[in-house]
Amino acid sequence: MAGASNTEINNQVYTFLAGDRSHPQSKEIYEELDLLVGKMKEAGYVPETHSALHDVEEEDKECHLAVHSEKLAIVFAILNTKPGTPIRITKNLRICGDCHIAAKLISQIAEREIIVRDTYRFHHFQNGVCSCGDYW
Repeated sequence: MAGASNTEINNQVYTFLAGDRSHPQSKEIYEELDLLVGKMKEAGYVPETHSALHDVEEEDKECHLAVHSEKLAIVFAILNTKPGTPIRITKNLRICGDCHIAAKLISQIAEREIIVRDTYRFHHFQNGVCSCGDYW
């Protein structure tokens, strides 16, 4: 089953798949994601490549992780909502460890509350911390 993440903005639901480039704002989403990943790395982020289940080289795993659906949905919401607006994401699978770390960092960098509902629980990310206490 492919991972899909949804976010609702102005009463419209937007769905993202991993690596999806079909959205009309894909160019802006990927540019902003690149900027965020750079800021995350400055803050000490190291991609958790064992979250990438693909049988590919280590460098390729980082590329696959960088475009997981929840990251695309979060960036889309950042671009299309006012600063300070909470971001709500629903996911059809469990959030992977790398996306969990990324959401914590993005909540701090973007100064946003990010709520991700995966198949197990709600994760409330705020100021670099998750409500699950990193136990999910």
